[in-house]
Amino acid sequence: MNVDTIADFLAEQRDETPDELQYLIIQFENYWERKLWHQLTDALIEFFANPQSESQRLNFYKVFILKFADKINQLKLVDLGLKAATQCRDNQERLTFLTSLAKKVDNENSQDAFVYATTAVARVELDLRDLEASRTDLDKAERILDSFDSVETKVHAAFYQVNADYYQAKADFASYYRNALLYLACIDLSSLSPSERKARAYDLGIAALVSDSIYNFGELLQHPILAALTGDVAWLQELLLAFNRGDLAAYDVLSGHIAGNPLLKEHVEDIRQKIYLAALTESVFRRPPHQRAMSFGTISADTKVRKDEIEHLVMKALSLGLVRGTIDEVDELVNFTWVQPRILDMGQIASMSQRLGEWGENVNKLGNWIEATGQDIWAP
Repeated sequence: MNVDTIADFLAEQRDETPDELQYLIIQFENYWERKLWHQLTDALIEFFANPQSESQRLNFYKVFILKFADKINQLKLVDLGLKAATQCRDNQERLTFLTSLAKKVDNENSQDAFVYATTAVARVELDLRDLEASRTDLDKAERILDSFDSVETKVHAAFYQVNADYYQAKADFASYYRNALLYLACIDLSSLSPSERKARAYDLGIAALVSDSIYNFGELLQHPILAALTGDVAWLQELLLAFNRGDLAAYDVLSGHIAGNPLLKEHVEDIRQKIYLAALTESVFRRPPHQRAMSFGTISADTKVRKDEIEHLVMKALSLGLVRGTIDEVDELVNFTWVQPRILDMGQIASMSQRLGEWGENVNKLGNWIEATGQDIWAP
């Protein structure tokens, strides 16, 4: 296609373009003729970002943009391609389109664009339920990402978003939880709609509860996404906070919601074990370091776990790294030496403040005793 034909194409598209966007088509003609590729790219991004351009995007990409695709920033080329791909008839056509785009930018100097496009391919494969192909492309993208010293945040965000959705489809809740939090760390939360924030917060909360390896919800509890759990899902935030403080009474009040959620109901015994472990770590945390020798009976009273199951509970906590210590099976005594740090609520902070005050008083008493006892030694 020669320059005259491009000019004809742009003239044709100008006739189809809404009045408020026609100035951009005129800019396209100007920048094309003058070979101002950077300015042309930015004008196209502005055009594609407008919802009124949707019906024209695919034509623009295939007829116009591909003519100078190798002359512009390849990451921006992928951005334009992704917006054009939304106009494909179905996922199969979209997969073919994006696969071609990924091959086009697979060059030594544009591997960031290749990762960006490959991640988009993996997303469509995931939508088509081809999990094996999606995993292959995600692994390929991850290997390249790991080799970069730096890359634009949107590339990382795209990867973590699709990777999280892949693990959610595989019911690998711990991996979903980690990747979803990494995705949120790469974006501005305001870029998500309220419904998207609510859905993401809900999925993260459920994943935290049902995962067999997540026992500390601190990172999620600190994240502003949790504020989206309002209205009919406000109970989930309350439940997560109850777990964080090992609050068995609050858990019992909220447990009706667990029965009402199929996924939580399926993991109800594991969730119950988690709250027992949370109650154990809270019980240890509340005690001063010199008073952490706890009998099986004391632990049973604090955790509501039967006395004959205490040893198993403590061993589970030890194996998970939630606490450290030793078990005296003969005397039925556990000597705790350490408890895993976690996010504190105001009640827990008040408890720590009280313990610090008590520690200060003990230090003063010790100082006074040393001063009184050692007067004869220190006297001139």
